[in-house]
Amino acid sequence: MRRIDRDIHLSRALVVDGNATSRSILVAQLRDFGVGTVVQCGRVGDARSQLETHRFDLVLCEHDFGGTDYSGQQLLDDLRRHQILPLSTVFIMITGEATYAKVAEAAESALDGYLLKPHTAAALGDRLTEARQRKRALADIFEAIDDGRFDEAATLCLARLQERKPYWLFAARLGAELLLNGARHAEARQLYDTVLKAQALPWARLGIARVQLEEQATAQAIRTLESLIADQPSYVDAYDVMGRAHVESGELAMAAAVYERAAALTPGSVGRMQKLGMLSFYVGDLPAAAKALDRAVSVGINSKMFDSQTLVLQAFVRFHQHDGKGLQRCVDNLAHALSRAPGNERLQRFAQVVDVVSHMLHKRVAEAVQGIRALAGDLRSESFDVEAGCNMLAMLAQLTAAELQLDGVEDWVDAIGMRLCTSRALTELLVRAASAHEPFALRIRACHQRVFQASEAAMAHSLAGKPEAAARVLLERGAATLNGKLIDTARLVLQRHQDKVPDAQRLLAQVNELKQRFAATPARPSLGEGSGRKTGGIAVLAVAAPAAPATTVG
Repeated sequence: MRRIDRDIHLSRALVVDGNATSRSILVAQLRDFGVGTVVQCGRVGDARSQLETHRFDLVLCEHDFGGTDYSGQQLLDDLRRHQILPLSTVFIMITGEATYAKVAEAAESALDGYLLKPHTAAALGDRLTEARQRKRALADIFEAIDDGRFDEAATLCLARLQERKPYWLFAARLGAELLLNGARHAEARQLYDTVLKAQALPWARLGIARVQLEEQATAQAIRTLESLIADQPSYVDAYDVMGRAHVESGELAMAAAVYERAAALTPGSVGRMQKLGMLSFYVGDLPAAAKALDRAVSVGINSKMFDSQTLVLQAFVRFHQHDGKGLQRCVDNLAHALSRAPGNERLQRFAQVVDVVSHMLHKRVAEAVQGIRALAGDLRSESFDVEAGCNMLAMLAQLTAAELQLDGVEDWVDAIGMRLCTSRALTELLVRAASAHEPFALRIRACHQRVFQASEAAMAHSLAGKPEAAARVLLERGAATLNGKLIDTARLVLQRHQDKVPDAQRLLAQVNELKQRFAATPARPSLGEGSGRKTGGIAVLAVAAPAAPATTVG
């Protein structure tokens, strides 16, 4: 049997097929081609574990795993969205006649090719040869990305597009992604438009919607997405972006409905099930939240795609259900996660919250109060973010609704609201978190109003020709509340009117220090793209950008 290329003996391959005979044939063919190491899996869950923990050069994956909710395409989609599959990995889908149309439709996602069963060894060899040639042709782009040289990678992609070199369409998609992630929105839009003029590809239409969303043209983005979904009802990435658009608009119920449809299309997707569970929790649909969160834990707790914020919300649901055993499982699962990362501050905070809820369910009131006060001492820490605020509010609201009396609890709620209410959308998220006790939800809305009144009053000074007074008021209120909007507004005033403010540089230095330490809270709940984690807690509500786009074979 011919070798595919001279370096094939250095390659590691993974074969994923539920049929032992088919799997053996594929393994034998790869070995005949000269592949150095071949690993095989009969279950898609095992394949996911392999791909999360080991690097492979080649993956051959069956599309249909009969009797399960998880397909090969869903595996690929999850790996791509969570940036686990390296750009250099060749991924070939194996499919039968019955699923050919679905695979062909989805081939653009991150697929290097697909084979229609029954296939010959020669056909497999041709697919692998073509895919590896593509990887080599784009190796300079991949290396630049791996090294963090994203601007250089984008330039290389644009050059390949302009010169219409081989695989220019692949490079165009990857380049647009790099431009979008680098906040070069106008250039990304131009690139997507160029692709659309050549081919009306769904990913380019989706890219236009994402640019619109980044430019805060949310209504326009939703219209673009509605049109795309009408034409491509099974294009699940479009639902992800639509869900994000609704979250950023503060329309959490609409976002939950979108993710319900997305989860129905991909029932094995851990990420989408987590998003559905979280959104259902925040809109107050606890039965739906319990179902989705339980499912996410069941199928994904050992996966890198799993986020432990799921366990926190699951614990709140268990408390509401008076399910002591279920709540203890949440405690144990978090303890296990923390044992693997004992220094992780985020996990430590999760464990504290769940421990408090567990103490309260078991009537250990003194321990619960002690834990709450320890968490309250963290309200002005640099790491206290929207996720921490939502968890704290949900905990305080549920325990207060359960008739726990706490001195100073209103002050804690106000501190959270005054710090984190930086936009209508984020305020809505915080309000939903506090909804188990209506007075707390009302206090958060009042905080939102106070923040914006303070901002408007300061800006009135600026418009009246008193920028120094405006900056000082904003700086004072920003330092007192740690509110990112007030801090950012103070910075803008000082930058715009430096020549009119005698002490501008000193004030600007104070503002910049506050911004660096405390104003990382986003103005929009594009949650999941910050805090140094790809998907995290509330962060999992944000859509993850496709990390390894590819074109179809040919």
